[in-house]
Amino acid sequence: MTNSTKKWYASWFDTPFYHILYKDRDYAEAETFMTNLTNYLNLPEQAKVLDLACGKGRHSIFLNTLGYNVIGADLSENSIAFAKQFENETLHFNVHNMCKPYGETFDAVFNLFTSFGYFENEIDNLSTIKAIKANLNESGFGVIDFMNSNYVIDNLVKKNTKTVDGIDFLQERRVENGYIVKDISFTFEDEDYHFQERVKAFTLNDFEKLFEKAGVYLLDVFGDYKLNKFDAKNSERLIMIFK
Repeated sequence: MTNSTKKWYASWFDTPFYHILYKDRDYAEAETFMTNLTNYLNLPEQAKVLDLACGKGRHSIFLNTLGYNVIGADLSENSIAFAKQFENETLHFNVHNMCKPYGETFDAVFNLFTSFGYFENEIDNLSTIKAIKANLNESGFGVIDFMNSNYVIDNLVKKNTKTVDGIDFLQERRVENGYIVKDISFTFEDEDYHFQERVKAFTLNDFEKLFEKAGVYLLDVFGDYKLNKFDAKNSERLIMIFK
């Protein structure tokens, strides 16, 4: 059984298996979200955008096609190495820990697709929001696109198997000590693997407390990628706009 000694998000996200399991993500939905979001924010032409925890860069690449100067940043060296093939004069990718300020300021900083709440240390979650604040210019907007934890817990599928590229991924989910936990087990080339995802089940109230501690102001909250208003029970997403 293969288990990593690194923090789970640093090991699992850096494996090819992570990208195989989630290869069917909805790119059209992501593009619709980015179009709706940037229209709502009314970003200036050629705005500087930081896509924080960008993965392989799907949001960054599309934002760049909209005319923005984009930097995609992620902790996964493998993901950034893959994304760099798409670089141009106004699109760049770099390895970066989102807990720390990037060192530049931006018109918008996006943290998308539940790329928050992985840290075991609560200080790191607060540090991330403080870092986003430090990354914003005077008129800049921060955006965190998180799951609606209430909805996810109410609709949790405890166990299923997903077959992708001939690999049978057994996924087992539970709520444990305030985290939504997913155990992922599979066999590849006669070797057994096990990985675990752990995401803090933050609610809007939890984020409001973090925002207050970080000194940022919550402007608006949406519940889906069409930017409909947030409903604590029925919305699938928790999308927060702040300054």
